[in-house]
Amino acid sequence: MTFYVVIPARYASTRLPAKPLKIIAGKTMIQHVYERAQMSDAVKVIIATDDERIETAAKAFGANVCMTSTAHNSGTDRLQEVAKKLNLHADDIIVNVQGDEPLIPPQVINQVAKNIQDNSFASMATLSEPLHSLDDFRNSNIVKVVKDQQGKAMYFSRAPIPWPRDHFAKADQATLPESFPAQRHIGIYAYRVSLLNEFITWPQAELEKIESLEQLRVLANGHAIHIEESCMTVPGGVDTEEDLIRVRRVLE
Repeated sequence: MTFYVVIPARYASTRLPAKPLKIIAGKTMIQHVYERAQMSDAVKVIIATDDERIETAAKAFGANVCMTSTAHNSGTDRLQEVAKKLNLHADDIIVNVQGDEPLIPPQVINQVAKNIQDNSFASMATLSEPLHSLDDFRNSNIVKVVKDQQGKAMYFSRAPIPWPRDHFAKADQATLPESFPAQRHIGIYAYRVSLLNEFITWPQAELEKIESLEQLRVLANGHAIHIEESCMTVPGGVDTEEDLIRVRRVLE
C-alpha cells in the first residue's frame, strides 16, 4: 500500500492563535503530529503551510515542508497544491492528517488509506465512531454521518441524524435507544489525487454552505465517500485552550 500524508498547518486560528507552535511536553504541537504520522506506513509525510514561522520550526526537527499559497480557502485546496508540486499521479492517495491532532493513532492513518485503496468506487474515505451520549448526539459541534449498506456516505450533518422518531415520541426520553446506529464523523480523510484536481474547480455546494461541511461538496458532485468505523478510539484534537491543557496532561 502506497500513500502520502499531508499535514496542513495554519498559524492563524480564531480560537487558539499560533496553534501549531504551542509547546506540549517539550515539543511543538506540529512536531507531535508529524512524529505520529511518521509511525504510519506512509511513504512520505509532508507539512503544508503558508507561514514561515511554521516552516522554520518544522525544518528544525527535520520535517519535509511544502510552502503553499496564502490564498487557499480550505485545507483541501492546499492539499491539491502539494500534490501538484510533488507531481503525484491521478490515482495516488493522500491522507490529510489535521495539524491539531497530536494524539492521532498511526493505525487509523493506515486504516483510512487502506479503505480508499480497497474500495475502487470511492474517491475519498474517512472514519466514524459510535455515538452513545444524547448530549453528543444533539451537539452541533459534533458532526454525524449516515452510510448505506456498501459503506458509502449518504449524508453528513451537524444535526442529530438519524432521528429515532418513535423513541423520542415517548415522554421524557433522556437517552438514545439501545444499539442505535448513530455515528460521529472523525475528521481524517484519504483522497485520490484525481478528486483533489476536480475539487478545486467546483463552487461551494448549497448544502455545504448551510452545514459548513466541506465534504458535502464531494457528495453534491456525485462522488462516493467510503466510511468505516475506526479501528481505534481517536482522542479529540486541539481547538481551544482547554483542549491544549487536556492534551498536555496526557503527553506530560
